Amino acid sequence: MTTSHAIPVDPTNTDAFRAWNGPDGDFWAEEEHRFDHSLHHYRRALLDAADIRPGDHVLDIGCGNGETTRGAATLARHGRVLGVDLSARMLEQARRRATEEGLSNVDLLQADAQIHPFPPERLDLAISRTGTMFFGDPVAAFANIRRALRPGGRLVLLVWQGIDRNDWIRELREALAAGRDLPDPPPDAPGPFCFADPERGRAVLTAAGFDDVVFTGVEEPMWFGATAEDAFDFLSRQGPARFLLRDLDPEARERALAALRASVDAHVGAEGVVYPSAAWVVSAGRGD
Repeated sequence: MTTSHAIPVDPTNTDAFRAWNGPDGDFWAEEEHRFDHSLHHYRRALLDAADIRPGDHVLDIGCGNGETTRGAATLARHGRVLGVDLSARMLEQARRRATEEGLSNVDLLQADAQIHPFPPERLDLAISRTGTMFFGDPVAAFANIRRALRPGGRLVLLVWQGIDRNDWIRELREALAAGRDLPDPPPDAPGPFCFADPERGRAVLTAAGFDDVVFTGVEEPMWFGATAEDAFDFLSRQGPARFLLRDLDPEARERALAALRASVDAHVGAEGVVYPSAAWVVSAGRGD
């Protein structure tokens, strides 16, 4: 463990900390309402699966701007919800929103959930909406989270299915490749699709001490803007787009952005720009 940051961060998560406590976290904070809108349908799928009871004590991992934290706190009205994230900026937003909604049972903490010393056996439930896919050592991370759960405690996650089931990122990659042959993300590396394979995900959670691991498929629309111009501006400024565009010469960059705009135009409908997507809701027991 290193303490060279504002918070203790495992060396395997250093790059993630720099991104989420830096430009990626800032962008998510600035676009809070758009991200929450895009994931709106998945919020309900996660909270329904979590089945939060009024007295539950809940951990929200990678809570970001705190929408799922607030949703959990509303359900656990006699309990408490702890939201943790690497991004100081997003946690500021989460605190502001919780105050605006009058939620007094929310705690928010900047921490690396892979190594943070959570009090042992205090929590009934740990949840996460797309916030557990970037751990440098996922087995160690989930083992640490498991230690915070009481006997009989549960884990409920929302994670992405494969890139072939998620047009919103597949088409963005294809458009911004600009003729380059981009390899698929490694299935065992930190990233959005590291839990896409249920067998690998089940192996990770079992190695961390969980049992009764179940993957349930969910398909929902992803909304990115009210108009093509709005969605194109947003998608071209996202982290993946910035990464794919950074090494292109001006001509190739222009071609790539034109291809992205064509993809956006193809997905304009009555509700705005909407892409198909698919996720897993993963549930597991503490493994007592």
